[in-house]
Amino acid sequence: MFIELDLQSDTPLYTQLADQLTEGIASGELKPGDPLPSIRRLAEDLGINLHTVNKAYNLLKQEGLLQVHRKTGVIVQPDGMPGVTEAFEAKLRRQLRSLAAAAAVRGMAEEVFAQESKTVYRDIITNRGGE
Repeated sequence: MFIELDLQSDTPLYTQLADQLTEGIASGELKPGDPLPSIRRLAEDLGINLHTVNKAYNLLKQEGLLQVHRKTGVIVQPDGMPGVTEAFEAKLRRQLRSLAAAAAVRGMAEEVFAQESKTVYRDIITNRGGE
């Protein structure tokens, strides 16, 4: 999996990393049980602080997407992904609200915003299996 971080972005690096790993899992590029690089190795490969990688990994562990073991390392959750919960739906609404507000401020029509959302979602789903 290729990870590309934007060092000039206002989005924190740990968030960018967590988002890209989540997309890799959603697309099937990262499969349940797949090992991920150690915190130290990934930090070195990306040229970032190991605490940044640690924060991203811990965030994804809390969300149930990764398992972190001291001896065996970090792996994609092998026991299935967490389902949709009320807490997840609330988080999703907050994020969508922010994106919708940014689109509305710039004059984007509701239909265009909805279509862009569908396009992005379908693109991720279509790429399942890493194709």
